[in-house]
Amino acid sequence: MKLWVLRHGEAEPRANSDAQRRLTAHGREQVLRSAATLLGQELQVILASPYVRAQQTAALVHEALGFIKPVQTVPWLTPDSDPQEVISELEKLDLQQVLLVSHQPLVSCLVGMLEQGHRQGPPMSTASLAALEGEWPLAGLMTLRSLTHA
Repeated sequence: MKLWVLRHGEAEPRANSDAQRRLTAHGREQVLRSAATLLGQELQVILASPYVRAQQTAALVHEALGFIKPVQTVPWLTPDSDPQEVISELEKLDLQQVLLVSHQPLVSCLVGMLEQGHRQGPPMSTASLAALEGEWPLAGLMTLRSLTHA
């Protein structure tokens, strides 16, 4: 399995709620730089948090890649989601090439859990993209192939 974990681009510091924060112009540029890394990859699905900045990030990647299938919004990719729940949901999908678009602290915790078996993962700034590979999306059984920062 190849799994890409993308943190949303830079977002406005304030909105009516955290979930409503939108990408800044700089954030959109960051996302497009990260999307370029995904060109040529054979993604099967793009899964995104329901938060506005993640939805905007996923839409930009979707457009930049010319991805045909619609972005799927899932409730288990919010900032405070449990990485174990994400891993469980990924297992159910039984797919080989997946892009997740989410937030801190989830993205770092998830990468740490998949690579090392614990929640202490690498720092991921806005629009950072982690690429992991492994037979199964299980704690400690995936290899971090790259981590790029936009």
